[in-house]
Amino acid sequence: MNNAADVFQPLQADDPPVVAGYRLAARLGAGGMGRVYLSHTAGGRPVAIKVVRPELADDPDFRRRFGREINAARRVRGAYTAELLDADPDGIPPWLATLYVPGPSLAEAVHRRGPLPVPAVLWLMAGVSEALEAIHEAGIVHRDLKPSNVLLAADGPRVIDFGISLAADTTAYTATGAAVGTPQFMAPEQAVAGEITPATDVFALGQTAAFAALGEPLYGDGPAATVLYRIVHEEPDLSRLPEALRPLLTRCLARDPRERATLSEVVAWCRQRLGHDVDAGAGPTVWREVAGPAVTVPAPVPDPTPVHTMPLIAPARATAATVPDQRRGRRRRTALIAGAAGTVGALLVAAGLVWKVGGGADGGVEGRDTTASSATPVATASGRAAGASAKAGADAEAQDEDGTRSASGSSATPTGPGQPRAIPALTLQTLDEKNSLYLHDGKRPETRDDRKGDIRLSCEAIGCALESDSSAIVQMFGGPGSTYEDCRFMLSGATAPEYRNFPLAAAAAGTEFCVKHPSGDVALLVVQVKNTAMWDTPGMSALTADVSVWRAT
Repeated sequence: MNNAADVFQPLQADDPPVVAGYRLAARLGAGGMGRVYLSHTAGGRPVAIKVVRPELADDPDFRRRFGREINAARRVRGAYTAELLDADPDGIPPWLATLYVPGPSLAEAVHRRGPLPVPAVLWLMAGVSEALEAIHEAGIVHRDLKPSNVLLAADGPRVIDFGISLAADTTAYTATGAAVGTPQFMAPEQAVAGEITPATDVFALGQTAAFAALGEPLYGDGPAATVLYRIVHEEPDLSRLPEALRPLLTRCLARDPRERATLSEVVAWCRQRLGHDVDAGAGPTVWREVAGPAVTVPAPVPDPTPVHTMPLIAPARATAATVPDQRRGRRRRTALIAGAAGTVGALLVAAGLVWKVGGGADGGVEGRDTTASSATPVATASGRAAGASAKAGADAEAQDEDGTRSASGSSATPTGPGQPRAIPALTLQTLDEKNSLYLHDGKRPETRDDRKGDIRLSCEAIGCALESDSSAIVQMFGGPGSTYEDCRFMLSGATAPEYRNFPLAAAAAGTEFCVKHPSGDVALLVVQVKNTAMWDTPGMSALTADVSVWRAT
């Protein structure tokens, strides 16, 4: 894997262009669970999207297990894991999104350069052990640790796919003969369908390290049944391994799980053998040599330019199936819109749906794609960067009521008297069930560890919602980059109490909310990360958004 063409494969005819609003840029690979694609968050950060194959998606038992494992995986926070960002076990098809790790897998690195030197194997074992500790602390056993599930970033290894293989176990798909896990890296108790414990992952760690040192599986290749027989009934031949690794791998590969080394013992043993290299920070140098030169990640895929249409009567509640894909054009504030703003705004708000009337942002930024699955609508992977979304008010041309065109200043930096005053945008503000967002109190919006602010995240009854005691909240549909004028127009009729609580079930990365405080202040929230799958578990939900505020004058 020496260049970008080896890493990022073009999409094929049977690959979807969009998954749950994430616009796909390339194919990264495929496995027993499904295909993996490259996409981007609304802020432009690369993510890996795993789409479950139809044979598994059609199994109700799989979906239940998949959802359970996703909820557990959300709790994993480790320096050597690829964090789970988003997922939908009930989507069509089910999918999940993790941070993209720029680097080859251990399997690819060994295939390219051959066996790794002993120091690299020790760094590998220490890093993977720390990752497994974080995974086990979340109540997960990986069950499928192997060289292809260890990615080599420039600063160390990253373990991926933790716990997901459990969801696929004992489904109709596996009954057809496709085994879950890889025989060469299974533990004896796993091969005979025995009890699976964290020690099962320690055995797989030993096999993975042996592969890195030998350049081939420790128990050899061949039919799965033959390999599994060797694992269960034969002692591995460790004489081929470098002598410095044999004592540790002997303990990791003990047939009795109770006799295997603990992960903390593995880390301590590796640190001791690495000696002064640990304190000298030699790890990054080793990983740069192993991972090879960095490749350039493809840029986000721009949205297509669809026909701009708007229904005369909006449905009672918008979904991805009812919201047409819109591109924001140059602003056209005509006398017709100005004259009908109050009437149309009241009709749309009364219908429970907010549409952008127009507006634009310079620079050809990509927009949110609303042709995605209705399971997770209004997400985007190819939208503008977070700061650009929150800028809300780039210079645009305006056409006055008399039909003459004039250069209008940004709504974020107005020049006329009585115009709103823009407050510098804040990025990545996190709301949880213990804090709240203050929009009006203070010079800049901020979150505080109390529930007295203007906006709160509330998770009760059947899901999570944004709520306020006094401010009106509406969701914007169409392209990204809502301006002050967009928000003001759509908030004009949102005065009833029901606009103080907005469910988040249909919100995803890139979704925009406009908020109006009784003082006249207007805010724009652009969702970056939504973690509400475990809404029924107290303290497990959070929403991260970029925030812009225009102060009333």
